[in-house]
Amino acid sequence: MNKNYQNCIELCYKCAAACDNCATSCLGEENVAMMANCIRTDMECAALCRLSAQLMAMDSQYCAELCKLCATACEACAQECARHEHEHCQYCAKMCRECAEACHQMAA
Repeated sequence: MNKNYQNCIELCYKCAAACDNCATSCLGEENVAMMANCIRTDMECAALCRLSAQLMAMDSQYCAELCKLCATACEACAQECARHEHEHCQYCAKMCRECAEACHQMAA
């Protein structure tokens, strides 16, 4: 595996796991309808993080473009999750910000 990608791949997988946990936890909140956008954003972000990690592991020619899109999705997810006080949302927002930073660096 390309060692230049290693940190970003790890952060993408950690972010995807945090997003999965956040979405699942949001489904258990009292007002699920209020959490709908958070859940949707979590699911989209997790999918893009996994795909980005997969393509980096393959040393794909599309890594830079996908990492840029992944960073955008992570930033949107972080912003949405930060709006909620739940611990799982706050942790997800933190992981999304870290992943966005790594993806921006990878895309550069």
